[in-house]
Amino acid sequence: MLGLHGGTPVRARCFPAWPVHGDEEARALLDVLHSTQWGGYSPKVRECEEAFARSQGAAHAISCANGTVALEAVLRAVGLTCGDEVIVPPFTFAATATAVGLCQGYPVFADIDPRTLNLAPQAVEAAITPRTRAIIVVHFGGHPADMDAFTALAERRGLALIEDAAHAHGARWRGTPVGTFGVAGTFSFQSFKLLTAGEGGMIVTRSTAMADALWAYCNQGRRKNGGWYEHFTLGTNGRMTGFQAAVLLEQLRRLPEQSRRRHDNVCYLRRQLQSVPGVSLPEDDARVEAHPHYIVTLRYDKSQFADVERDLLVSALQAEGIPAQRTYPYPLYRNPVFQPRLVQFGRVPSCPCPQAQNYASLCLPESERACRDGIWLEHQVFLGDHRDMDDIVAAFQKIQRSSGVLARASGSAPIA
Repeated sequence: MLGLHGGTPVRARCFPAWPVHGDEEARALLDVLHSTQWGGYSPKVRECEEAFARSQGAAHAISCANGTVALEAVLRAVGLTCGDEVIVPPFTFAATATAVGLCQGYPVFADIDPRTLNLAPQAVEAAITPRTRAIIVVHFGGHPADMDAFTALAERRGLALIEDAAHAHGARWRGTPVGTFGVAGTFSFQSFKLLTAGEGGMIVTRSTAMADALWAYCNQGRRKNGGWYEHFTLGTNGRMTGFQAAVLLEQLRRLPEQSRRRHDNVCYLRRQLQSVPGVSLPEDDARVEAHPHYIVTLRYDKSQFADVERDLLVSALQAEGIPAQRTYPYPLYRNPVFQPRLVQFGRVPSCPCPQAQNYASLCLPESERACRDGIWLEHQVFLGDHRDMDDIVAAFQKIQRSSGVLARASGSAPIA
């Protein structure tokens, strides 16, 4: 009997917890505490920036308060202004698009590749207009986007290429770390990210001029060699604290082994799922050298499960002890912030430019399909061993064997 109907679940024990921490983080926090240099000018912040830049193969790393501030800082540094358009994916967290509005621009949504769930290069090219200023590429779930195509497209069309790498700490495309292809790359250290200090962000860039502009914006318009009360440009206080930097340094040391473990378990799960018709985990692009597997998204064919809807399947998996999740409930353009009569998104009195897209009528099929059919397994699930993966497969197999019963109990299939 299925766990959802009172049977014994496949799994009773917990998957690995997140975040992972130990004495190393505790000692690092105490070091900052006793130093009395707690704020954004703690030596630990600079140490963290230098270590992160090395890990990503970047010339410069600028720390900030979070990934949203990081995106906003980059958009301001590239000179986004009233009415400018920035092409973004609709299958990602809201900040990728709302940061554009905060800078008085308009997000233009382009559809995704059904296999990688990243922006589809051909869809992006079709969305370019004379008002397009930049492209924000999200490396969704940690899988690098097609940076061959996007770097060539941005260069050919004269656009700023920005990488949102909030999911992709340690990811590499053709041997090059993500975040270093475009004008800048942004990272998040929010509590569930692969590197976390509860909150925090980082921007990497190859350009010294860009790095100086980003540092100034996050430090209230100061210059590194200027006085405390000298402010040269408009900026904000977007600084990271010494406590966050200390924790991140220890988390950065843990990342390579965690990435190796996740990769091994994902590869094993992919092979084992071949025994479950209707559930698939696509192969990575051959040009992806390192994939940290922040979110593993499974595609689901309900015809192989007696037409049981995805949401019911997820509930059944959870009842079997598998912490599966539904993907985003809908693409970003269906959020209230983008709907007419609720918010005139990005519109301010000094910016009379017309909106780029009619979000209310927009329907991008691959993004809609991913939201309707996708199932997530989050990264901490893959920090265990192959027995954990076997339990995931066993839960799918159990549900598939009983899918007719599940469908009848839910009323989604006629009783024979």
